[in-house]
Amino acid sequence: MSDSTPSRRRFLELGGAALAASLAGCSASAPGQDATTTESDTGTTTATDPESGSDSVYTEVYRNAVDSVVMVRADQGQGTGFAFDDSHVVTNAHVVGDAESVNVRFAQGEWSEGEVVGTDAHSDLAAVEVGTTPSSASALPFAEADPAIGQEVVAIGNPYDLNGSLTTGVVSGTDRSIPAPTGYRIPDAVQTDAAVNPGNSGGPLMSVDGRVVAVINSGGGDNIGFGISSALTRRVVPRLIETGEYEHSFVGVSFTNVTPTIAEANDLDEPRGLIVTRVVEGGPSEGVLRAGETETVDGRRVPVGGDVLLAIGDAELETSEDLGSYLALRTRPGETVELTVLRDASERTVELELGSRPENPGA
Repeated sequence: MSDSTPSRRRFLELGGAALAASLAGCSASAPGQDATTTESDTGTTTATDPESGSDSVYTEVYRNAVDSVVMVRADQGQGTGFAFDDSHVVTNAHVVGDAESVNVRFAQGEWSEGEVVGTDAHSDLAAVEVGTTPSSASALPFAEADPAIGQEVVAIGNPYDLNGSLTTGVVSGTDRSIPAPTGYRIPDAVQTDAAVNPGNSGGPLMSVDGRVVAVINSGGGDNIGFGISSALTRRVVPRLIETGEYEHSFVGVSFTNVTPTIAEANDLDEPRGLIVTRVVEGGPSEGVLRAGETETVDGRRVPVGGDVLLAIGDAELETSEDLGSYLALRTRPGETVELTVLRDASERTVELELGSRPENPGA
């Protein structure tokens, strides 16, 4: 069997090793080259001829997008990326790591050297400027609206070094909060059951009308994969291209959702909002918001006496995801926001000037 067609045993060996990574969308370099087989039982299809054979809507999406999807190879391994504009590729920050330059391979086999012009580990996004771009590699359009749960989607990428692979599925969830490499959380993430494996990181998760709904960043098991939303990507990547970095809004508090037990312990009429458990010393909320104490109620340790955040601006806060998405998509450091809080059994509005997120989540 040739090097370009890995055996099933070798394929599974590579898969088993790579799935041990916590960020399962990024793989180490493998000895295989351009695979031309179809592994139907893995949910991954590697196309040999994008012009042959099918009137499937998935085939149409693939044909229109594949020339814009690239392999990104850095010192520590490889992932996927795609054309953001005429001269830049977007991928994951964890794919490029600390590299200043990477190698980029286009669908037809052309290699180009790329300069990493900006990374943001908080959103796990990176922008790479490519020296030579084929004319066929046009920028992929982004979805303007949030995807709907149950909406069909297509993932295109390079899992296990199988270049130009296609998987399909649906949007399983939206507004997820997923781990970032920095220890913070990435808000507004999209969940999918499309097969996402090592090497898919940085690739597009696309709607059947050919628009990017998310940048894949993790997956690898139990039919659960995640991607950075179109909305967040459209905010972060242009700034990475322009300045090389992106600053995230920072409130400087820790909090937890108000559960029925917490509501009872704080004499609240109903469980709603987010109760402040800690205010960062020297942070934006010091002197503005108040944290409570931890007490034992019916054998459970619960926060008591802290401010309860009910709304930010015009958005009610039912979960921590609500606050994270609002800050990420509707604010910037230095702006002043209005917070509706419940303090001492009465609602009040306080103004808070947002800071810039520090590197250390414990700061």
